[in-house]
Amino acid sequence: MDKKTQKKPTESPEKGRILSKPRIFFGLTFILLSAVLAFSFVSYLMNWKADQSQAGTMLDKSIKSSNIFGKVGDWLGNIFIFESIGIASFIIAFLLLVVGTLILKKKIFKPWKTIGHSLFFICWLPIFMGALTKGQGVLGGVYGYQIMDYLNSIIGAVGLWTVLAASILLYFILEFNLRPSSIKAKLDKINENTIGKVKSMMPDSNDDFEADEELREEAEEAEEETTSRVTVSDVTNHTVNTPINTMKEPEPVSAPKGFPEVPVSNEIETITTPNHTSFDAEPKEVSQPVSLNLSTKPIVPVSSPEEAFDIRPSAPSPAVTTAPAQENIKFNVEVAQVVDVLDDSDKKSQELVEKHGLYDHKLDLANFQMPPVELLKDYGNEEISINKEELEENKNKIVGLLKNFNVGIAEIKATIGPTVTLYEIVPEAGIRVAAIKKLQDDIALNLSALGIRIIAPMPGKGTIGIEVPRKNPTMVSMRSVIASQKFQNTDMDLPVVFGKTISNEIFMADLSKMPHLLMAGATGQGKSVGINAILTSLLYKKHPSELKFVMVDPKKVELSLYSKIERHYLAKLPDAEEAIITDTNKVINTLNSLCIEMDTRYDLLKNAFCKNLKEYNKKFTERKLNPENGHRYLPYIVLVVDEFADLIMTAGKEVELPIARLAQLARAVGIHLIVATQRPSVNVITGMIKANFPARAAFRVISSVDSRTILDSPGADQLIGKGDMLYFNGNEILRLQCAFVDTPEVERLAEFIGEQKGYASALLLPEYVSEDSTSTVGAFDPNEKDALFEEAARIIVSTQQGSTSMLQRQLKLGYNRAGRIMDQLEASGIVGGFNGAKAREVLISDLHSLEQFLEDLRS
Repeated sequence: MDKKTQKKPTESPEKGRILSKPRIFFGLTFILLSAVLAFSFVSYLMNWKADQSQAGTMLDKSIKSSNIFGKVGDWLGNIFIFESIGIASFIIAFLLLVVGTLILKKKIFKPWKTIGHSLFFICWLPIFMGALTKGQGVLGGVYGYQIMDYLNSIIGAVGLWTVLAASILLYFILEFNLRPSSIKAKLDKINENTIGKVKSMMPDSNDDFEADEELREEAEEAEEETTSRVTVSDVTNHTVNTPINTMKEPEPVSAPKGFPEVPVSNEIETITTPNHTSFDAEPKEVSQPVSLNLSTKPIVPVSSPEEAFDIRPSAPSPAVTTAPAQENIKFNVEVAQVVDVLDDSDKKSQELVEKHGLYDHKLDLANFQMPPVELLKDYGNEEISINKEELEENKNKIVGLLKNFNVGIAEIKATIGPTVTLYEIVPEAGIRVAAIKKLQDDIALNLSALGIRIIAPMPGKGTIGIEVPRKNPTMVSMRSVIASQKFQNTDMDLPVVFGKTISNEIFMADLSKMPHLLMAGATGQGKSVGINAILTSLLYKKHPSELKFVMVDPKKVELSLYSKIERHYLAKLPDAEEAIITDTNKVINTLNSLCIEMDTRYDLLKNAFCKNLKEYNKKFTERKLNPENGHRYLPYIVLVVDEFADLIMTAGKEVELPIARLAQLARAVGIHLIVATQRPSVNVITGMIKANFPARAAFRVISSVDSRTILDSPGADQLIGKGDMLYFNGNEILRLQCAFVDTPEVERLAEFIGEQKGYASALLLPEYVSEDSTSTVGAFDPNEKDALFEEAARIIVSTQQGSTSMLQRQLKLGYNRAGRIMDQLEASGIVGGFNGAKAREVLISDLHSLEQFLEDLRS
């Protein structure tokens, strides 16, 4: 086995050297040919009249050429420029350069995009130069002049220039996305159908041949020194993560994505007061945080392989006993066998990647177009206007009121946000923070403003904050935050953009890091708009193969707009007619089905030796997991519940328990929850739920008790509504202005996605069979009837309405028990069969007949 392990590394470096030499030769040849053509063309254009006359006298030594490459340069310039396409010949030299870099596997240019643009200008530029010079000179070439002359004779000069202008205009429209979304979608589908097929046939590799040779030589030298050091990587059902080598190549560190966000500076003049109080409305520059470079001990190089992987004790001791020599030999043989198995499986995965490329989860919907930002409404200029009179007035009132209560202020400054202005005050020495905190109602009365909130002290600052609503607030549109560079270039897994902070900065959070979000707010305060903002931001960043929604909408009208994207982004039960759940009776089965999906995903992660969904999908993309063993690409699943209080009222513990279980365990497998309610009472948001929802968003609520229920602190009752919200991430509470997205904008977004090609159906969740569903109608036994059977029968007959939901309300039951009683009533002949959405028919007309019927059942 040792000979086999020594022989394998010695073959691959030699093979790499043989394959790299032709690649270097041809690559450099194309690059050199490109340079020769370019300099020949430049020299020819400088003296084209003389060079043209010398093009046919190549063998005459008496005639000297002025071209930098002599008569060969004259000949090349005459063939390509004069007799062909004019100055567009430089594009041919450029294409040779691109081909040379591709052969050397240096991706400086995008090959297919570069070739497409080059072919367009090779056709368009000679005609344009021929029309511009009217055939004089060599800029257009013979090709440009003849085509120009032919078109000029057919459509005239005006028609010729119209065609040229229209073609170049159409080129820029297609290149820079200046066209309407409908035209863009149709043209891009045709373009991607042709280019996508060719791209799928081209191998993609960025390996550097020189680096490969150096690594192979180092591995060969290390293998000759010792064979006792073995690195065993994680084992999967099909392949392994990394090959077994004596030298492990360090992984490249990827640079973070995104551009730095430029802060908005609101320049306000400093206002001085008679009592030496400075009013600086411009936020002071905050010094950059000091980064501490933690010193670590130097890494001592390993002098021998035995120090890196030594299975023998250094010295005999009473606690350690040495194994016999035969057992050590047996152990080494078993390790060598495992190494061979891992080596073979890793090679198999590499062969699959080289043959088929990385697994592309977007291939089923390869032509899917992400929605453009133009679908959202543009509300115009959203810059913050500064009203110095309002600032001065509020400042004087705050300073005067605090002075009346013997509270001195050393400094005051303001930060202007979209809807709220934050006044930060620094009290004089000896002033207690509690003394200012008690004056919240007095400050609100003095400023005549709704929504005064005092932050004492502000986290990380030595100031006390007073938030005062602006008289003329600024709208924060969804389009402005979606189109920002911060959102477009984010590298978050599930980016959620809420809106803007009090300092007018865009606030984003990663739903996969939250990992669940609890929202609360009174009716009409922006809670449903907040849900639409979250869903919109996810739809703008994630492909349908990467994200699925499970939507629960007891209101039946809030989330119905997303029914058009069912075949793209939604998930449902196999027997469900609609993907958006509006019947509270079906919510229990859906939640339990998600629990089954969660357990299934955990089994897949366990078999793949992965800790989270991101690592699992990476392994599957690299073809290290075998689909025959049940492995598949797993999308994120987001459960959205619009009105949680209604579910608790109708189902109680049957909903709370699966919700709590999902909140506790589903984070690692990519299942995340967004739960909203307009009644944040303790019987709705229980302690078990709050403990598993660290991220919470609170819109305006009615009382301070509701604010403490959702945020564990007051403040939500002091908000001003219309999207004004508090966000708690487990550390601090931030005041935000939620981005506004209107219903027509959501409709346009859903229509744009729904009109495109989707999957055959929504993602089907695992089927859930409840324990109560095993009883069949018709097998009624009077001895096994429910304790509330007779009372339920009297309610049904007295109201003449065979409704399961009515039994739930009247008897305060869960859906499963009420449904079981209704099945017993049907089996006994009191009510008729199931009739869809209508109530069941009551077969007994009055209570007297019912009592006789029940008496017969008892006997």
